[in-house]
Amino acid sequence: LVFTEEDKYNRYSSLLFKYFLAEGVVCGHDLFVASAKEHPEKILKELPAPLLDDTCRNELGEAATSVKSEDFQDSMKIAWRYQNLPKIEASPTTSTKFGHYYDVSKTMSPELFQSIKWHSFYLHEESSLQSKMKSCNMNSGYARLLHSIQKIIYQEGFDGSDPQKKQKNILRIGIQSLGSVLWGEDICSSDTPEDIHSLTKFLYVLRGLLRKSLSACIITVPAHLIQNKAIMERVTNLSDTVVGLESFIGSERETNPLYKDYHGLVHVRQIPRLNSLICDVSDTKDLAFRLKRKLFTIERLHLPPDLSDTVSRASKQDLAESAKLLSSGCGAMAIGKKHLDF
Repeated sequence: LVFTEEDKYNRYSSLLFKYFLAEGVVCGHDLFVASAKEHPEKILKELPAPLLDDTCRNELGEAATSVKSEDFQDSMKIAWRYQNLPKIEASPTTSTKFGHYYDVSKTMSPELFQSIKWHSFYLHEESSLQSKMKSCNMNSGYARLLHSIQKIIYQEGFDGSDPQKKQKNILRIGIQSLGSVLWGEDICSSDTPEDIHSLTKFLYVLRGLLRKSLSACIITVPAHLIQNKAIMERVTNLSDTVVGLESFIGSERETNPLYKDYHGLVHVRQIPRLNSLICDVSDTKDLAFRLKRKLFTIERLHLPPDLSDTVSRASKQDLAESAKLLSSGCGAMAIGKKHLDF
């Protein structure tokens, strides 16, 4: 279960959502797309087109060449004592190929969809089908969505407990903007919602379905609108991977020269705990993303070694605060003079 915190204007989180679905199409997986905002057919029509191997190699080769040329140009600006240190690659994609790459400037051709099966759930079309009950005090929209997912898992042969009669496949589930007001929830509009546990119950049951089936799920949630932070803590604990996107649009960092090469930050809130009580914390916590003409890339955040006179004192303080925030990861200690919360 991959949980994605949407950026404020939902520009970049929707790209991650579409990347997940596009990878399913290319791998021949079945898709299940649920939304209360956009029609699933519209979402599928906007999936990015996969890059062919040759095109991909050229794209990545150009990116690697530009990085090397930038390093060469900046080599005189770096202090001599740093020059002998090993180079850190900005992105693993410049050296190894993992999965598939996609061109965000083009949409996927309809021919690719003919080889896969996809199912959709659009809340406003399902509203006429009254659910039998408001089960366990759960939001009726959530109850209908769970019923639909369960039906697909059992009918299409993704149930892991039953012997598979046909060739095994994987079901990729994508749920857009869960918890928003469009789903009939009030956690985004009130600090004391009518049913504070509705989203938690939905995720608990969904996680049970995922655990006993051949399926994977990505969910985007407008976390910046959720007023009660206790809800976010519960949701994080019920997810395997939690990633937050912080866009620079509309913030001071958009015009800050320190971040001119990036469009936002990636916060890894939680990663899967495999056979362990705690999660494995990566050495790299400072991640940033940028949207190029064709590629959406996530890289290590590299800030300039020398802060010029044009950078204001406020920008330097902002950099110091950002460094503190980025250094805090899963299970990290409290920063500065703040007390520990138990």
